[in-house]
Amino acid sequence: MKKVKQSGFTLVEIAIVLVIIGLLLGGVLKGQELINSAKVRSLNDKFSGITAAWYAFQDRYRAVPGDYRQATTNINNTLRNGNGNALVGSGNEAGQVWAHLAAAGMISGQYNGSAITGPRYNCAVGTCPDNGFGRGMFLQYANEGTNTNNANELISGSSIPASILAELDRKSDDGLATSGTMRLGNGGAGWGGGAVSRCINGDNYELTTPSTDCAVVMRNF
Repeated sequence: MKKVKQSGFTLVEIAIVLVIIGLLLGGVLKGQELINSAKVRSLNDKFSGITAAWYAFQDRYRAVPGDYRQATTNINNTLRNGNGNALVGSGNEAGQVWAHLAAAGMISGQYNGSAITGPRYNCAVGTCPDNGFGRGMFLQYANEGTNTNNANELISGSSIPASILAELDRKSDDGLATSGTMRLGNGGAGWGGGAVSRCINGDNYELTTPSTDCAVVMRNF
Protein backbone atom coordinates (compact mmCIF):
# COMPACT_ATOMS: atom_id res chain seq x y z
CA MET A 1 0.00 0.00 0.00
CA LYS A 2 1.11 3.50 -0.79
CA LYS A 3 2.02 5.49 2.28
CA VAL A 4 0.28 8.88 2.76
CA LYS A 5 2.67 11.61 3.80
CA GLN A 6 1.34 13.69 6.75
CA SER A 7 2.30 17.36 6.87
CA GLY A 8 2.44 19.64 9.92
CA PHE A 9 4.00 22.77 11.28
CA THR A 10 7.75 22.91 11.43
CA LEU A 11 9.53 24.09 14.55
CA VAL A 12 10.39 27.33 12.76
CA GLU A 13 6.74 27.99 11.92
CA ILE A 14 5.63 27.28 15.49
CA ALA A 15 8.35 29.61 16.80
CA ILE A 16 7.20 32.39 14.48
CA VAL A 17 3.57 31.99 15.65
CA LEU A 18 4.64 32.09 19.31
CA VAL A 19 6.67 35.25 18.69
CA ILE A 20 3.69 36.92 17.02
CA ILE A 21 1.39 35.95 19.91
CA GLY A 22 3.95 37.30 22.39
CA LEU A 23 4.17 40.59 20.53
CA LEU A 24 0.38 40.93 20.45
CA LEU A 25 0.06 40.22 24.16
CA GLY A 26 2.86 42.62 24.94
CA GLY A 27 1.18 45.32 22.89
CA VAL A 28 -2.15 44.80 24.65
CA LEU A 29 -0.56 44.90 28.11
CA LYS A 30 1.52 47.97 27.26
CA GLY A 31 -1.54 49.68 25.85
CA GLN A 32 -3.50 49.01 29.04
CA GLU A 33 -0.60 50.34 31.09
CA LEU A 34 -0.57 53.55 29.05
CA ILE A 35 -4.34 53.94 29.48
CA ASN A 36 -4.07 53.51 33.26
CA SER A 37 -1.18 55.99 33.44
CA ALA A 38 -3.24 58.52 31.51
CA LYS A 39 -6.14 58.08 33.94
CA VAL A 40 -3.81 58.56 36.90
CA ARG A 41 -2.39 61.76 35.37
CA SER A 42 -5.86 63.06 34.60
CA LEU A 43 -7.12 62.46 38.15
CA ASN A 44 -3.97 64.00 39.61
CA ASP A 45 -4.44 67.06 37.39
CA LYS A 46 -8.01 67.44 38.66
CA PHE A 47 -6.92 67.26 42.30
CA SER A 48 -4.02 69.66 41.71
CA GLY A 49 -6.21 72.10 39.81
CA ILE A 50 -8.83 72.20 42.57
CA THR A 51 -6.15 72.64 45.25
CA ALA A 52 -4.57 75.52 43.33
CA ALA A 53 -7.97 77.14 42.74
CA TRP A 54 -8.86 76.82 46.45
CA TYR A 55 -5.74 78.66 47.57
CA ALA A 56 -5.89 81.23 44.76
CA PHE A 57 -9.45 82.09 45.83
CA GLN A 58 -8.33 82.52 49.43
CA ASP A 59 -5.43 84.71 48.32
CA ARG A 60 -7.70 86.98 46.27
CA TYR A 61 -10.75 87.22 48.54
CA ARG A 62 -9.34 86.32 51.96
CA ALA A 63 -12.16 83.81 52.27
CA VAL A 64 -13.04 80.18 51.61
CA PRO A 65 -15.03 79.37 48.44
CA GLY A 66 -18.59 78.41 49.28
CA ASP A 67 -18.26 80.09 52.67
CA TYR A 68 -17.51 83.60 51.33
CA ARG A 69 -20.01 86.00 52.88
CA GLN A 70 -19.59 88.70 50.21
CA ALA A 71 -19.71 86.51 47.10
CA THR A 72 -22.86 88.17 45.75
CA THR A 73 -21.24 91.60 46.02
CA ASN A 74 -17.66 90.93 44.97
CA ILE A 75 -17.99 88.06 42.49
CA ASN A 76 -21.47 87.68 41.01
CA ASN A 77 -24.89 88.60 42.35
CA THR A 78 -26.39 85.30 41.18
CA LEU A 79 -24.34 83.41 43.77
CA ARG A 80 -25.29 82.74 47.39
CA ASN A 81 -23.20 83.88 50.35
CA GLY A 82 -21.74 81.69 53.07
CA ASN A 83 -21.51 82.55 56.75
CA GLY A 84 -17.82 83.47 56.70
CA ASN A 85 -16.54 81.09 59.39
CA ALA A 86 -13.80 79.62 57.11
CA LEU A 87 -15.53 76.22 57.01
CA VAL A 88 -17.59 74.67 54.23
CA GLY A 89 -19.98 73.64 56.94
CA SER A 90 -23.33 73.04 55.24
CA GLY A 91 -24.90 71.52 52.16
CA ASN A 92 -25.67 75.01 50.92
CA GLU A 93 -22.02 76.07 51.16
CA ALA A 94 -20.82 72.77 49.65
CA GLY A 95 -22.99 73.41 46.62
CA GLN A 96 -21.64 76.95 46.32
CA VAL A 97 -17.95 75.94 46.45
CA TRP A 98 -17.83 75.13 42.75
CA ALA A 99 -20.11 78.00 41.75
CA HIS A 100 -17.87 80.48 43.61
CA LEU A 101 -14.68 79.06 42.08
CA ALA A 102 -16.11 79.03 38.55
CA ALA A 103 -17.58 82.53 38.81
CA ALA A 104 -14.22 83.82 40.05
CA GLY A 105 -12.50 82.21 37.05
CA MET A 106 -10.54 79.78 39.21
CA ILE A 107 -11.91 76.63 37.56
CA SER A 108 -13.57 75.93 34.23
CA GLY A 109 -17.12 74.74 33.77
CA GLN A 110 -20.56 75.84 34.88
CA TYR A 111 -22.06 74.70 38.19
CA ASN A 112 -25.61 75.28 39.36
CA GLY A 113 -24.73 75.91 43.02
CA SER A 114 -27.55 73.72 44.30
CA ALA A 115 -27.44 72.85 47.98
CA ILE A 116 -26.05 69.32 48.43
CA THR A 117 -28.08 67.32 50.91
CA GLY A 118 -27.62 63.91 49.33
CA PRO A 119 -24.70 61.55 48.78
CA ARG A 120 -21.22 62.95 49.31
CA TYR A 121 -19.62 60.22 47.21
CA ASN A 122 -21.99 60.61 44.29
CA CYS A 123 -22.65 64.32 43.89
CA ALA A 124 -24.50 65.13 40.68
CA VAL A 125 -22.20 66.20 37.85
CA GLY A 126 -23.21 69.77 37.10
CA THR A 127 -23.42 70.63 40.77
CA CYS A 128 -19.93 69.15 41.33
CA PRO A 129 -16.99 68.59 38.94
CA ASP A 130 -16.78 65.21 37.19
CA ASN A 131 -13.99 63.01 38.60
CA GLY A 132 -13.52 61.42 35.17
CA PHE A 133 -15.41 58.27 36.16
CA GLY A 134 -18.93 59.67 36.10
CA ARG A 135 -19.15 60.86 39.71
CA GLY A 136 -19.00 64.38 41.12
CA MET A 137 -16.27 65.51 43.52
CA PHE A 138 -17.43 66.98 46.81
CA LEU A 139 -15.77 69.45 49.20
CA GLN A 140 -17.03 70.05 52.74
CA TYR A 141 -15.94 70.24 56.38
CA ALA A 142 -16.06 66.60 57.50
CA ASN A 143 -13.99 63.58 58.57
CA GLU A 144 -14.57 61.20 55.67
CA GLY A 145 -10.89 60.28 55.38
CA THR A 146 -9.72 57.13 57.19
CA ASN A 147 -8.17 57.91 60.61
CA THR A 148 -8.90 61.66 60.51
CA ASN A 149 -10.58 64.47 62.43
CA ASN A 150 -12.83 67.11 60.91
CA ALA A 151 -11.37 69.44 58.29
CA ASN A 152 -12.25 70.94 54.92
CA GLU A 153 -11.62 67.97 52.64
CA LEU A 154 -12.18 66.93 49.05
CA ILE A 155 -13.97 63.64 48.34
CA SER A 156 -12.99 62.22 44.96
CA GLY A 157 -16.37 60.68 44.22
CA SER A 158 -16.77 56.91 43.85
CA SER A 159 -16.41 54.52 40.89
CA ILE A 160 -12.61 54.88 40.65
CA PRO A 161 -10.56 51.64 40.29
CA ALA A 162 -8.39 50.79 43.31
CA SER A 163 -5.38 50.32 41.03
CA ILE A 164 -5.68 53.91 39.80
CA LEU A 165 -5.89 55.30 43.33
CA ALA A 166 -3.00 53.14 44.55
CA GLU A 167 -0.71 54.38 41.77
CA LEU A 168 -1.72 58.00 42.36
CA ASP A 169 -1.10 57.63 46.11
CA ARG A 170 2.36 56.18 45.46
CA LYS A 171 3.24 59.07 43.16
CA SER A 172 1.77 61.96 45.17
CA ASP A 173 1.64 60.82 48.81
CA ASP A 174 2.84 57.93 51.01
CA GLY A 175 1.25 55.07 49.04
CA LEU A 176 -0.92 53.96 51.97
CA ALA A 177 -4.70 53.95 52.11
CA THR A 178 -4.89 54.94 55.79
CA SER A 179 -2.41 57.80 56.19
CA GLY A 180 -1.05 60.91 54.53
CA THR A 181 -2.91 63.67 52.73
CA MET A 182 -4.66 61.16 50.44
CA ARG A 183 -6.67 58.45 52.21
CA LEU A 184 -9.36 55.95 51.39
CA GLY A 185 -12.82 57.27 52.24
CA ASN A 186 -14.83 55.89 55.15
CA GLY A 187 -17.96 55.47 53.07
CA GLY A 188 -21.27 57.24 53.31
CA ALA A 189 -24.32 58.16 51.32
CA GLY A 190 -23.66 57.13 47.74
CA TRP A 191 -20.85 54.71 48.61
CA GLY A 192 -21.58 51.95 51.12
CA GLY A 193 -19.43 50.19 53.69
CA GLY A 194 -19.28 47.01 51.61
CA ALA A 195 -17.69 48.96 48.77
CA VAL A 196 -15.11 50.39 51.19
CA SER A 197 -14.04 46.96 52.41
CA ARG A 198 -13.39 45.79 48.85
CA CYS A 199 -10.91 48.64 48.31
CA ILE A 200 -8.63 48.16 51.32
CA ASN A 201 -6.26 45.47 52.57
CA GLY A 202 -4.78 46.42 55.93
CA ASP A 203 -3.14 49.81 55.39
CA ASN A 204 -2.93 49.24 51.64
CA TYR A 205 -5.26 49.43 48.69
CA GLU A 206 -6.67 46.05 47.70
CA LEU A 207 -4.82 45.03 44.54
CA THR A 208 -5.18 41.24 44.61
CA THR A 209 -8.81 41.47 43.56
CA PRO A 210 -9.04 45.22 42.94
CA SER A 211 -12.43 46.88 43.06
CA THR A 212 -13.50 49.34 40.38
CA ASP A 213 -15.67 51.29 42.83
CA CYS A 214 -13.36 53.15 45.22
CA ALA A 215 -13.04 56.71 46.52
CA VAL A 216 -10.43 58.74 48.37
CA VAL A 217 -10.37 61.89 50.46
CA MET A 218 -7.79 64.65 49.98
CA ARG A 219 -6.72 66.31 53.24
CA ASN A 220 -4.78 69.36 51.99
CA PHE A 221 -7.55 71.96 52.25
